[in-house]
Amino acid sequence: MIALALSSGTSVDAIDVAAAEFTLADSTVRMTPLEHHETALSDDLRDTVLGALPPASTTLEQVCRIDTLLGQEFAAAACAAGTRADLVVSHGQTLFHWVEGGAVRGTLQLGQPAWIAEATGLPVVSDVRVNDVAAGGQGAPLAAVLDGMLLGTRPEPAAALNLGGIANATVVGRGGEKVAFDTGPGNSLLDAAMRRSGAGEIDDGGALAARGRVRSDLLSVLRSHDYFHRPPPKSTGKELFHLDYLERSLRTVDAGNLPLADQLATLVEFTARTVAEALHPYGVGEVFVSGGGSRNATLLRRIGELLDPATVRPSEALGIDPAAKEAYLFALLGFFSWNGIAAPDPRCTGARHATVAGRITPGSGALRLPEPATTRPDQLYITTV
Repeated sequence: MIALALSSGTSVDAIDVAAAEFTLADSTVRMTPLEHHETALSDDLRDTVLGALPPASTTLEQVCRIDTLLGQEFAAAACAAGTRADLVVSHGQTLFHWVEGGAVRGTLQLGQPAWIAEATGLPVVSDVRVNDVAAGGQGAPLAAVLDGMLLGTRPEPAAALNLGGIANATVVGRGGEKVAFDTGPGNSLLDAAMRRSGAGEIDDGGALAARGRVRSDLLSVLRSHDYFHRPPPKSTGKELFHLDYLERSLRTVDAGNLPLADQLATLVEFTARTVAEALHPYGVGEVFVSGGGSRNATLLRRIGELLDPATVRPSEALGIDPAAKEAYLFALLGFFSWNGIAAPDPRCTGARHATVAGRITPGSGALRLPEPATTRPDQLYITTV
């Protein structure tokens, strides 16, 4: 079957659209990527979403508007896709990830799937995190579903690192042992510093950060949060690492007027160190990087230096576009749910047991699911058209 995936990450910059064809045979899934592109969110909706994210306050009216407008823009993106699909998988937009004492109590992704089903006539798998949370898990990082299958045959311990607004990693050791967790901020504080300064949305390629100097006292304050000392499984989001976190850290060391280049250099060092310190205990020999942060050459270079002698390279080495990997993950996850396969690994999320992800909104016809698969696949092969 062909699954069309829609998602918007913590950077809230665009809707990722990806289509892939899947075949399932015993313990093996073959995925053929068919399409990937980004569709920009409208400026008004992006500003509304960013304005509702923590630490800002919001209203139920605003939540309803965001849910509806995101659903409509996701629906338009699905209709504009060039691939004829059998199923839509919509991750939506994360607005809040409720964590207390290291445990996830709830998670909220908006983008009403009924609008997508109505516009496309296709069934829609959505709300892919909450079943894992209800079973005591973190609901994240879901990337381990795809990463574990791709890395399981590596000859030495290897990691997949996704540098989105929040950075997450999956580590597969010898014998297939898996662990996954959010390492902390990826691009979120870097982007916050850019917007705070009025200099733009992103530091393209890390060019400004490359000209700056790391301020050690600010770095120490940024790294002092107890999140970095918690053992996995663990997850976090912009409700913790947001503009206020950056501004409080700047005030603590009286650095409110620190040049932007120095802020960015320090934040690159912060992200790189928290990633490297999270991965060091596992002795990984290879790290495959994806996400928007993989385009930040300054950040990637520093991660490579800190993880040396491990090899750090883009996820293209595994056959998957670094910009598209997370979208293809959701396509795979929806394919699993459609076939009744419990996908998030409890070893990675901390859940009591594996769950089938998401809920299904019927399309224009009667909902007819296939007979559930009898074997959970453990190998993924990526093929070309």
